[in-house]
Amino acid sequence: MLLRPLTTADRPLLREATLANMNWSGPRYGVADIDEAPELSHYFTGFPGDSDFGFAALVDGAEAGVAWAVLLPASDPGYGFVDAETPELSLTTFQPYRGRGVGTALLDALVQEARRRGLPALSLSVEDANPARRLYERTGFEVVGRNGGSDTMLLHLR
Repeated sequence: MLLRPLTTADRPLLREATLANMNWSGPRYGVADIDEAPELSHYFTGFPGDSDFGFAALVDGAEAGVAWAVLLPASDPGYGFVDAETPELSLTTFQPYRGRGVGTALLDALVQEARRRGLPALSLSVEDANPARRLYERTGFEVVGRNGGSDTMLLHLR
């Protein structure tokens, strides 16, 4: 597995990953749904902003997954918004690469980069029953809020 930093050229990949994240439990959203919903499209349309960063995982040359963090303002919060100083992370491992350590490697790299940047924390939102929750808990994320059927989780980095 090879990890590489994300660039502006990866916006289509982040769009695909956002769609996969929204459909983790089965088809619920289409491409038009995420393109037309600002609360979803802000995860990929402006990437990378000044404070955004992330990585793609390649397995045998194929894009196996992606993890990225975006800093969203209070006026345009994400699902895992905690405050305007805490980037929100998104993580996707594409089929058939799940269960092969791709998500763990991506999350570890993202956390390491956040620490290198001196960030105080990372946040995320995870729906009930999403198996990725176990990965987040193992990494040290803790529930700090609830919104509908999802928890907001926070990882303190300092």
